[in-house]
Amino acid sequence: MAKRRVEMMEENRAKLIVAARKAFAEKGYAAASMDELTAEVGLTRGALYHNFGDKRGLLAAVVNQIDAEMASRAQEIGSRADDPWEGLLAEGAAYIEMALNPEVQRIVLLDGPAVLGDPSQWPSQNSCLQATKQTVERLIVKGILKPVNAEAAARLLNGAALNAALWIAASEEPEEIFPKAVEAFRCLATGLLAKPM
Repeated sequence: MAKRRVEMMEENRAKLIVAARKAFAEKGYAAASMDELTAEVGLTRGALYHNFGDKRGLLAAVVNQIDAEMASRAQEIGSRADDPWEGLLAEGAAYIEMALNPEVQRIVLLDGPAVLGDPSQWPSQNSCLQATKQTVERLIVKGILKPVNAEAAARLLNGAALNAALWIAASEEPEEIFPKAVEAFRCLATGLLAKPM
């Protein structure tokens, strides 16, 4: 009986995240109605409050889900590169490119920071930071990068990619900004190389 209750709670949580993701993408956080959202999935506001505390908590869950998908996608793209250095650059460029996706723009890069605060403090960003730090450490050990502090380098690389994505999302012309942002990201990252390419 307890197992079924836990399963139902997980199902309700998943339904609410799916409905919220759709509503936040289409209407934005401020205009999304919690009554409409819960009714759409056959639940009450009580289910929302029980699972997420409030609308802000629901947004945090949606942002966390999308941000995790973004990190996974960027890492997948980076892993296809011929070498770890190019992989790091590809991963950063892929993250920046995701800012062109309307759902990512609205939920993660515009509403997320406005409602949840500094993205660099989000749990999902921290896991992304740790993955970048590990890559930087490997590149330092191999002599590809200068022997700098790996955490500092990872924070600066992640910060550059995140800020480039935020710039694209806030821009009137995101398609024009994207190549400029990626070029600048690559130039900044290249400064970490032990030997210039």
